[in-house]
Amino acid sequence: MIPKLHYISQGNSPTEHLENIQKACSAGTELVQLRLKNISEKKCLKIAEEAREITSHFQTRLIINGHYKIAKKVKADGVHLGKSDVCPIIARTHIYTWQIIGSTANTLQDCETLISKQVDYISLSPFRISKNKENLSQVLGLKGYQAILDVLKTDTPIIGVGDIVTKDVKDILATGISGIGVSDEITRDFNIVKLFNELLSASSTEEQRHTF
Repeated sequence: MIPKLHYISQGNSPTEHLENIQKACSAGTELVQLRLKNISEKKCLKIAEEAREITSHFQTRLIINGHYKIAKKVKADGVHLGKSDVCPIIARTHIYTWQIIGSTANTLQDCETLISKQVDYISLSPFRISKNKENLSQVLGLKGYQAILDVLKTDTPIIGVGDIVTKDVKDILATGISGIGVSDEITRDFNIVKLFNELLSASSTEEQRHTF
């Protein structure tokens, strides 16, 4: 079962990422993705080890962005692979069988390709333009999500990502999206995790289940 709310870590330094992960866990986030960019693999491993300690304490799932070898070393719950990262099929041969793989998609074709590679969940992005990230892919919005989900028939959970705020949740879930990944809105106010969780549970009577 993939949690419906993913906190994608944010911070001006690796230490700030860890502080924000602790706050997100304390606030009730069930899954955290450690997303460090422009950092050495050695430094990333150290931060990932600390993130694993924090998330283990709170019994929160930890996903490592991009680094499948680090995800294996720290026994994270899985790895998230972007479009420029290693192919999920290759990553699968290196990680533990119980670890999950998520990956990023922007089009119907991306989703179909990732499903054929047996990823455990797909992040469909961006929902809207994020001020903190270069947007190299087409912004999807509700219409884009609906168009893809109308055609895509899959049990693989699809997670909406891209500057999502609380007022978006109900409409996003109505398109068939399983859950959401949030960075900015939660980092601004960790108390909002509770509201996100309430909105996500209220919109679905049954958790999205997926076998891995």
